Amino acid sequence: MSSFTPARRTLVLGLLLIACAAPVRAMPGPAARAWLSDLVTRIDAADRAGRRAVSGRPIRTVVVHVEIAADGAMQRIEIERSSGAPDLDQRALRAVRGVGPLSAPPVSLLGHTGVADLSIPVELMR
Repeated sequence: MSSFTPARRTLVLGLLLIACAAPVRAMPGPAARAWLSDLVTRIDAADRAGRRAVSGRPIRTVVVHVEIAADGAMQRIEIERSSGAPDLDQRALRAVRGVGPLSAPPVSLLGHTGVADLSIPVELMR
């Protein structure tokens, strides 16, 4: 039985689709999928660690744009598409920043500048 909830499965799928949206990139291989899955899991854990109990209000999605260097250092983190709620947008940024040091992204995720340029949909309960 998978430990992924339906929302996390959607988030992983969305992340994989957005990460591969550039027309010049092929579908990521197993190493890239594993690295992206680990990133999503860590963002989810960072959000859970930084929030109080969820009220059960509907899920909102914030798309966070992240640039990750070849050594795993986050170079840029910003809101690409707001949820419409500034507090949730800030929570999404905190969750992404809270993942801690990352391992180097697989070469297949690096663009011609040597940076992994990702748009990550972060789904949050209000």
